[in-house]
Amino acid sequence: MTIRNLESLFWPKAVAVIGTHKTPDVMVEKMLKSIVDSGFTGPLTTVGIPSQPLSELPSDRIRTAKSVPELSHDVDLIVYMGDKESAADVVSAAGARGARGALFPSGGFDDWEPQDLQRVLDAAKPFNLRILGPGSLGMAAPHAGFGALLTPDAPLRGELALISRSGTIFNATMAWARSSAIGFSGVASLGRRLDVDVSDLLDWFAQDYRTRAILVHFETIENPRKFLSAARAAARSKPVIVLRSGASRDRVSTGQTHAGRLATQDAVYDAALQRAGVLRVDDIGEMFEAVETITRVKPPEGKRLSIIANGRSLATVAADRLFRAGGILAELDAESRDRLKELVRVDADANNPVVLRENASPEDFKAGVETLLADKNCDGVLAIAAPTAFTQYTEIAESIAKAGKAHLQGYGKKRALIATLACGHNLPRAALDEAKIPCYASPTEAITSFMHLVRYREVKELLMAAPESIAADFTPNVRLARQSVQGALLEKQKWLTPLQTRDLLRAYAIPQVPLHLAANINEAVIAAEDFLKTHAQVALKISSPDLIFKSDVGGVVLGLESGDAVRKAADMMLARLKEQHPDAAITGIEIQPMIVRQNGVELYAGLADDPVFGPAVVFGKGGTSVEIIGDRAIDLAPLDMNLARAQVERTETARLLKGFRNRPPAALDEIARLLVKLSQIAIDFPEIREMDLNPVVADADGLIALDARVAVAPPDMRPGRQGASRMAITPYPKEWELRDNLKDGSPIFIRPLRPEDQGALLEFFKHVTQEDMRLRFFSPVKEFNQPFLARLVQLDYARAMAFGAFRPDTGEMLGVVRIHSNPDHTEGEYAVMVQSRMKGQGLGWLLMRLMIRYAKADGIDVIKGEVLRENSTMLEMCRSLGFNIKRSLDDDSLTIVTLDTNGENSL
Repeated sequence: MTIRNLESLFWPKAVAVIGTHKTPDVMVEKMLKSIVDSGFTGPLTTVGIPSQPLSELPSDRIRTAKSVPELSHDVDLIVYMGDKESAADVVSAAGARGARGALFPSGGFDDWEPQDLQRVLDAAKPFNLRILGPGSLGMAAPHAGFGALLTPDAPLRGELALISRSGTIFNATMAWARSSAIGFSGVASLGRRLDVDVSDLLDWFAQDYRTRAILVHFETIENPRKFLSAARAAARSKPVIVLRSGASRDRVSTGQTHAGRLATQDAVYDAALQRAGVLRVDDIGEMFEAVETITRVKPPEGKRLSIIANGRSLATVAADRLFRAGGILAELDAESRDRLKELVRVDADANNPVVLRENASPEDFKAGVETLLADKNCDGVLAIAAPTAFTQYTEIAESIAKAGKAHLQGYGKKRALIATLACGHNLPRAALDEAKIPCYASPTEAITSFMHLVRYREVKELLMAAPESIAADFTPNVRLARQSVQGALLEKQKWLTPLQTRDLLRAYAIPQVPLHLAANINEAVIAAEDFLKTHAQVALKISSPDLIFKSDVGGVVLGLESGDAVRKAADMMLARLKEQHPDAAITGIEIQPMIVRQNGVELYAGLADDPVFGPAVVFGKGGTSVEIIGDRAIDLAPLDMNLARAQVERTETARLLKGFRNRPPAALDEIARLLVKLSQIAIDFPEIREMDLNPVVADADGLIALDARVAVAPPDMRPGRQGASRMAITPYPKEWELRDNLKDGSPIFIRPLRPEDQGALLEFFKHVTQEDMRLRFFSPVKEFNQPFLARLVQLDYARAMAFGAFRPDTGEMLGVVRIHSNPDHTEGEYAVMVQSRMKGQGLGWLLMRLMIRYAKADGIDVIKGEVLRENSTMLEMCRSLGFNIKRSLDDDSLTIVTLDTNGENSL
């Protein structure tokens, strides 16, 4: 379940607080007072609780009952404060009286055994009754006039949602918000997450129009696929800010490869959150800064910041911090510099940062801020004011607020405005708060907040970007790869042999150095002499499943120029290894030609197996010191070309790859393509647990892997996964590709849409008449912008599916059908469209029948659609397919069509 019946927790009409004579009076009193003070006006009843604790509450406000069956009315929500022995029976009885939500507040649950909690879940299941807790501090929905909290502070009404695993962070955030006059659309303390979890609440607040941003704290995720799907959906519509604690308690990596050791659990969490499009913060202070900024300021288009201050040193501190954080000092245009000349200090230029006179008046600040906000080269402005003996601080704050208000009310591009009042913690910020301008006590905090806006925009842009396809020139030889993997598992190997590894890389077209695996020294000499006919030198490496890191044990010798040198090196190596590692199994001697690329950069690429999120792609600086250098970037599979390029850019090595001095840039697209191929290997083979390609040498001509190791094991099941898949992000569902024919006999290829179909979709719309467009979108549509197209093709296959029909020879899109399920995955809304010239060819029928088959297979119970009453063709097709057709009660021009996928009329 996700959002089903969550309204009973946040918008109940009747509440019962249930306990026993053993329930602490102070907890009962606090809970009842919280509910009454929140403004709740519905029936409020105590069950099984003595009347003494109610002395300070209105006697006519609270009803009493001895047991749930004796309630005088049905209830929506129960607050259970009783013992574990009665919990399951009470939940069952409450469900029978209409309850669909239960809060198990903090206290007394530490001694509950797993079987006690399971009995509660079993009792709730027949009623779809949702449980928050146990160990929760409660929840509140200020807009609904309801709260049930065991907290010192009640939330103000506002636009921020709070979801927290930790009670202390929950309390700290509520206290900070009240002191900063920040309100909430809803708050929820998770407790032990017996039922309702982070994902459920992300879905709930994502669809809540009162919520502008969502603040989340958690330590671990138990269902990663559900979480990433919910987080991605929420982040597309509003900012999601995440604080994850617990990195110090993460399980120590037991990776067998460099990838497994580099991909620490917290680093993979970081990659997963970035992939979902959420903004991660590192501590409570940064969380508060991010909340204040993102809830008040629209993210800027770029990261060019202008700084204005009444002190050179403060301005320099801010500029230095901006540079270290990856921001850019805006280059002011000539008009701005002319206007600022009269405001700056005598010994300062009218450049960025702008240094005002020490006795700058509020009018000077206002004029300077207005000038910078009007500069076309600027994305944001930071105004810094320090106390002086000549100016009232409050007046400066008011002048900055006036400039910000005027800018927002004007026309043209809106730029971010942030203020710093460097006078300690008692900031005269009332005017700035009223103008929705974030205000901080130090330039460092202000710069951090500006970069939060930049990071949020960059993540959103990455989510919306259209990647290039690699399908046209890359089709893996899965059969060859499967022979290697299955052969290893049949032999109960933990590692692929060098030859099996060679075949795996060959199957995915990953360039590699030629390899000969010799059984003995004589064979190694012969192989080396053969390679030396075309190469100046060869490398000799030991082959052993017990000695994984060859260099660490002296199992690699480079630069051998003759057969005799190979023989001598092999003799010495085998003797030394026999002495130092007598139990190690030696399976052969690897001989490879030495590859010399003068301008090559040594890289690392690999796959790690994260216990929570599954396969992770790792990239960074290569070589024997890869773990020491630690220059690495991580992302979750599956990858596309855009994600792979962004992953490369997150490393320091990316600067080397772009070329410098006389070194040309490396083939960046080939590097990105390599990461996509590794991602595909992880998708195709859940048996491949870890993989190292180290080093990979890249230059302007391409790349080549010099060494590789691959760890394998039988696939396992993970929480929230399907079948043997380890993927936390649902990969492209290739099994739904099909070929068919239209009525005229022409072939058609139908497959799920991919992000790289954005261009084809735009071209498709050009072949749809305005009349057909109106029938589909209910109004005339003249053009489609990039974000709209991106949302149509960038699918979360866990929640939505869209099938495109293509000409096999040209790739032209001829039609598309889509279905998007609700968060509970019980109902899906469909839409279908074909090129106007393709009508009468049976394409619409093909797409609709496929969509219905998919919905049934995916567990969607009801397919729903809205059709204009005048669209007789669509209505007739729906009728023939078994849809129920009814006139909309809300709009007389619309017809609602529904199909029960489990009914007799469905396919």
